[in-house]
Amino acid sequence: MSLLPLDDAPGSLPPPIRTPVPAAALTPAASATLRTGTRSPAVPAAMPPTPLLSGARPLLRRALVLLPLLLIGVWAAIDWRTVYGGTARLGSADPAWLLAALFFTCLTWLSAACVRQGALPERLPTGLLIASQFAAGAANHVLPASLGAHAVTLRFLQGRGIPLARATASLALYSLVRPIAKTAVLLVFLLTAPELLRLDELVPDGRTLLLVAGGASLGLVTTVVLTTAVPPLRRPVLSAARAALTDVRLLHTSPARILALWGGAAAAPLLQATVIFCMGASLGLTLSWAQVTFAFLAASTAVGAVPAPGGIGPVDAAVVFTLVTLGAPMDLAAAAVIGYRVLTVWVPLLPGALVLSALVQRKVL
Repeated sequence: MSLLPLDDAPGSLPPPIRTPVPAAALTPAASATLRTGTRSPAVPAAMPPTPLLSGARPLLRRALVLLPLLLIGVWAAIDWRTVYGGTARLGSADPAWLLAALFFTCLTWLSAACVRQGALPERLPTGLLIASQFAAGAANHVLPASLGAHAVTLRFLQGRGIPLARATASLALYSLVRPIAKTAVLLVFLLTAPELLRLDELVPDGRTLLLVAGGASLGLVTTVVLTTAVPPLRRPVLSAARAALTDVRLLHTSPARILALWGGAAAAPLLQATVIFCMGASLGLTLSWAQVTFAFLAASTAVGAVPAPGGIGPVDAAVVFTLVTLGAPMDLAAAAVIGYRVLTVWVPLLPGALVLSALVQRKVL
């Protein structure tokens, strides 16, 4: 290697050869550098989607579409005797009363949609709201404590652009308004027809009332302790509570929302009791509508908080006991309640699951 300076070299160095680069091959950052003469920070290129993740999403969606049908098949295999006995009973029922029971069953989905709409200030699409509640009924009868219906409704509200905190607050308001409205309707029956309903045999004893009060107090104290002692729970609970209070104040300034919320909540148990009355009338049950309605209100209020799928089991036994107490024969009371369950649970279960799968397929949920 020569140690002589370059200036002393015989002749200057040739300029570097620049090859033109096509403009289409330049990135936006490089184009800006060429125009302004300044260097821009390097922009990382977008990474292509991982094949594993892109392939897992369609599989997950197909699994969610088939999951309701799978759960229905499992439940049908477990509880097939109830379906068979109820269907055999319905074969000897009066068709006119069965059509009336089916009509009032359809109205229960409309009342649920009214309460859902009344619990939100935003206007929801009517058709999709009713379809979501029909699908939520299928999910509600598979999971206990209305978890299935709330999960379907939560996904529907989030798909409509409702934030998670406000959607959760809407579900809490829905769950709070329904038992309050049911209790108010029950009190109206107690005040208007006390001599007709023979309350002395239905009022629980002191020990039962003490157990109910203790259970309610324990649940309230557990909720407060968990909210205050567990920091990850505190923030979402407080956020949902603030959203609920804001929405409650806003909703109760609109007469339409008040009517939808409280009117739908009060109509729901009356419609369900009317379905039982129509089923009993189709089988020859002679109790009046007021007696059947009171039996359903008292039984569902007493044991409705038991976490069974759709309330099936505890509520059924309590309704049959109350009907028998009011003078109904045991076989007719049991047949009316079984027929009610077949009409409100098993008949719409498969169509509801298909609607649920369709809503998942169309990305509504």
